Amino acid sequence: VQLQACGGGLVQAGGSLRLSCAASGRTFTMGWFRQAPGKGRDLIASISTSGREISYADSVKGRYTISRDSAKNTVYLQMDSLKPEDTAVYYCASKSYLATTWAYWGQGTQVTVSS
Repeated sequence: VQLQACGGGLVQAGGSLRLSCAASGRTFTMGWFRQAPGKGRDLIASISTSGREISYADSVKGRYTISRDSAKNTVYLQMDSLKPEDTAVYYCASKSYLATTWAYWGQGTQVTVSS
């Protein structure tokens, strides 16, 4: 499985961005992570294969929306009401439903939110 993330950029606080993660090969649970400078990589959103099970980190709940288009084998992350603290490199990843390890990773895409 190969994952290709895109859609990052520079945006002002309060603005929006949509990240995309296109997959080649079969994917199961998909997730978005982010890593701010000097910090660890944190899971911020995940979506099951069916799209019926979705979860968010508290830091993005109510502002971010994860979705998937199975026909396009693509997962999206709509980010609204962006804050400077959302600045990070964002990664998409995939794992099997019962797995504890995220097996496949896309390259990161930089999101920078200016104040």
